[in-house]
Amino acid sequence: MRVRPITPELLVTELADRLARTAVPGRLRVAVDGPPAAGPDALAEALVDPLRAAGRPVLHIRAVDFLRPASVRLEHGRTNPDAYYEGWIDEAGLRREVLEPAGSDGSGRLLPSLWDAATDRASRVGYVELPPGGVVLVSGPLLLGGGLPFDVTVHLVLSPAALGRRTDPDLRWTLPAFARYAEEVAPSSFADVVVRVDDPRHPALVEAA
Repeated sequence: MRVRPITPELLVTELADRLARTAVPGRLRVAVDGPPAAGPDALAEALVDPLRAAGRPVLHIRAVDFLRPASVRLEHGRTNPDAYYEGWIDEAGLRREVLEPAGSDGSGRLLPSLWDAATDRASRVGYVELPPGGVVLVSGPLLLGGGLPFDVTVHLVLSPAALGRRTDPDLRWTLPAFARYAEEVAPSSFADVVVRVDDPRHPALVEAA
């Protein structure tokens, strides 16, 4: 493997160019996967304007808007790393409302948000029509390894030391979940794009030699 240092700006440019050139039947379904400390939501948001400038309609969806209800999510406590790893994200809802409608046989009618975690109620947002040739960016943690139908996967990875250092103190209880994810799923071994972000000012692309 070859590790190529890159600026944050050039990372966005290269990723946007790659996605803009990728054609699939229906709409392009992209995972931007990584722990909160890696900034997957920020990277996905940064890709929106360049993709639109390249002529690709875009919808950015955050996994945090597809959490399961608190009664299910927090059944084993508010800081249980195993529950966080296994059942916080409503993968069935994400598949049903976003990824399958965006697929080759899908309607293109996507739901941007399913659940409002702040109010612990269903989101009151309307469906959005994403035309063929569009790109849906799904960002958040623990997105890979569960069989969700993504066409392109981007994984943001930090060393255990950097992850511990950069994780918000209120979220340090999630660290065992990410250690388990790295060991059991090993997303760095199969993601289409792997980016090291130990220092967000100096990312690096991990490429095949």
